[in-house]
Amino acid sequence: MSPRTQRPQEPSRAQQLAAQAIATLEKFLHVEAVSGMVLVLAAAVALIWANSPYSHSYHAIWHAALSFGLGGRVVSQPLHFWINDALMTIFFLVVGMEIRREIHEGSLSDVRQAALPITAALGGVAVPALIYLAMNQRSGQLEGWAVPTATDIAFAVGVLALLGKSIPSSLRIFLLTLAISDDLIAVVIIAVFYSGGLQYAGFAVSAVGCLLVLVLQRLGFGSAWAYVLPGAIVWGGLLMTGAHPTLSGVVLGLLTPVTAGHLRGYSRHSQPPVAKVQAELHPWVAYGVMPLFALANAGVSLSGGEASTDALWITSGVAIALLVGKPLGVVGTSWLVVRLGGCRLPDGLSWRGVWLLGLLAGIGFTMSIFIANLAFDEAIAVDSAKRGVLIGSLASAVVALVWGWRYAAIVRARGDPRRAPDAHDPRVRAGP
Repeated sequence: MSPRTQRPQEPSRAQQLAAQAIATLEKFLHVEAVSGMVLVLAAAVALIWANSPYSHSYHAIWHAALSFGLGGRVVSQPLHFWINDALMTIFFLVVGMEIRREIHEGSLSDVRQAALPITAALGGVAVPALIYLAMNQRSGQLEGWAVPTATDIAFAVGVLALLGKSIPSSLRIFLLTLAISDDLIAVVIIAVFYSGGLQYAGFAVSAVGCLLVLVLQRLGFGSAWAYVLPGAIVWGGLLMTGAHPTLSGVVLGLLTPVTAGHLRGYSRHSQPPVAKVQAELHPWVAYGVMPLFALANAGVSLSGGEASTDALWITSGVAIALLVGKPLGVVGTSWLVVRLGGCRLPDGLSWRGVWLLGLLAGIGFTMSIFIANLAFDEAIAVDSAKRGVLIGSLASAVVALVWGWRYAAIVRARGDPRRAPDAHDPRVRAGP
């Protein structure tokens, strides 16, 4: 070895963060793409089961009571409750942590960078809601206005993955930012519009749980297991209030530290708790919680023989709002703010790409079905809304694939160098 040979320099902290961000994005996209296929499989099994000669067993298993006891206290609820109201809290916890992370140092930390995706998300919520309300103006129908406003990031990323690597990295980042904003809007909608008859004493209980979380953080507890009991207190308090208890997951996610600080088990160079816990929970949510939710909730009758005219309008309203309203809202709002000079399209993203984003945003499954369960009391209305979600999401996915293949072919023909992810960009972040 020559004495003049210089030893390679160690990567700087910024380079380490950039590499870590890229690795996180790649892992996230892989998990979401595969889990989207798992969701499709779970939904297909539920649909086949619920429309087979064994449909009675499908409904019976989710209504079977599952009891938990501690001392003389026993809580007994149907299995459907434990999945939708308890297990889905983990899903919302991951959503809350990703929102917290993005606000701190990700795509939502720079207002100028996030302005266009956030505005597009707002349009993608408002236009579908207006279309649904235009088609459903009677009592018993109006409550479902928020069902077609949500986007399923796992399905959307799964469809995007089928289009290959020709899709510009700016489109992928735009989609993730839009989806995070969409999730945040959905959380606000659930908290404000689908939490009835609030019992304010429950908020005091939840506040105690939040206080315990902050105290444990102050004392330096870094293990996630230490926060199970405080988290359960927050969940129980929200259940007492009448608000949906899964929102406790968002609250706990937003309280998760974004820096290691003085927490035991974390060094100065280790991942912050919000990134570490989110990365550990994400596969469990993607491959376990969400498919189980799909299996328990996607089993609706496709015959519609007992459906009333109102129920048919609910189905049509949801499906059309997803297929038509979502892309119109996303593209129309984006075009307006760009036209007015408030924002500009990211580098490498054309208006054809924005239309693809709008079509992908019309794939609303997990959150849409979740809101459908909250919006209606009658089983026929719930099933009608779910049927609309399935039809609208499937149609949006098919149209997005057709449009996306054409768009990818155009990008390849132009040889756009920006179609591949930039491995040196530290701003690339993952979504929930």
